[in-house]
Amino acid sequence: MNMENNLKSSAPLANRLRPETLEEFVGQEHLVGEGKYLNRVIKSDRLSSMIFYGPPGVGKTTLARIIANTTKKRFIQISAVTSNLKELREVLLEAENNLKYDNKNSILFIDEIHRFNKTQQDALLPFVEKGIVVLIGATTENPYFEINKALISRTQILTLESLGESDLKKLIYRALKDKRGFGDLNVEITPDAVNYLANNSSGDGRNVLNSLEIAVLSTNTLNGKITVDRDVIKDSLQVKNIVYDKNGNEHYDTASAFIKSIRGTDPDAALFYLAKMLESGEDPKFIARRLIISASEDISNADPMALVVAVSAFEAVNIVGLPEARINLAQATTYLASAPKSNAAYLGINEAISDIKTGKKPNIPMYLRDIHSSDIDSGEGVYKYPHNYKNNYIHQQYLPEEFKEKKYYRPSENGYEKKIILYLEKLKNL
Repeated sequence: MNMENNLKSSAPLANRLRPETLEEFVGQEHLVGEGKYLNRVIKSDRLSSMIFYGPPGVGKTTLARIIANTTKKRFIQISAVTSNLKELREVLLEAENNLKYDNKNSILFIDEIHRFNKTQQDALLPFVEKGIVVLIGATTENPYFEINKALISRTQILTLESLGESDLKKLIYRALKDKRGFGDLNVEITPDAVNYLANNSSGDGRNVLNSLEIAVLSTNTLNGKITVDRDVIKDSLQVKNIVYDKNGNEHYDTASAFIKSIRGTDPDAALFYLAKMLESGEDPKFIARRLIISASEDISNADPMALVVAVSAFEAVNIVGLPEARINLAQATTYLASAPKSNAAYLGINEAISDIKTGKKPNIPMYLRDIHSSDIDSGEGVYKYPHNYKNNYIHQQYLPEEFKEKKYYRPSENGYEKKIILYLEKLKNL
């Protein structure tokens, strides 16, 4: 018990002030406010599995604990960063035994659930489906991209928002008054300092409290009082050196500069923006997806290997993970940036889609239709099987009559596409 008390007193301020009831919880009024979804679910004790999706420091873990306490369910917490499949199965078996022998339901809280691989996520399915556990997952990444569709279909996705200025100020003043915080100290904080701290913490409650703790504990007592002003807060604020908002302009601007550098054949600039995204905490899968798109949009058949390299990089990110996956991403980035460029396929498909959208119903030549088609008319020609002819080619019309003069694919003279031009020209002269 003494050790437990010591741990509580030495724990970070954010942990000591962790709310235990919905009434103490700050923020997320759209979910926990009176009459809102989570408020009703908790009061009725009709919990279903759910995923909390939101930025760091907005109360995902705290909310899961409050739910467990309020509903009197057993609370099991694991982190997808440190838990493997064996540990997950042990936890699920424990939950099953709790229900079987003690008739007690369990809430399984999985922090950073997006870091579980497909096998680990699949292992959860039967336990969630049968109601053996109520799953509450927490993720900072879009669950529709990072979590299996089968698991998504069995959970409610609840979006948590960054804390607003008034929420953050409420946390600051509570920390100064509550005995679990600095209620036993004579701390005076200037309004300017409160404003600065609330406005420079990116809506992250944990960041606010950790910075406040540094400010208070590192300031000397003068005449029995600890005075915290704007300068003290400024020197104590935990701010990333890199300005990067994953959901804001900096995120999109950097990703845009990254792709445009690849398109512009500047591997140095592409690596620079890759480094900025990685160091700012960007999801490596997001970067890999951008590379796959660029491989087809900007390089295409000028170097068909570009798509192979990009897809391989995405797989490598899944298998290896950070920090080593930065090397895979760097290889793919420099390959794509250095490759010959062509947007011929990109332009071609856009033009073809535009023609399809005109509303005209294209009349597919009879000899190209399925042989079982009820519309087929053998009087309109016979399909010529190209492999029966020299060079595996025979000239015949494939486009509908209305579009027979259209040219959608216009290869560039870069890289492999130069060979494609020569090959197509050769076939025309046969």
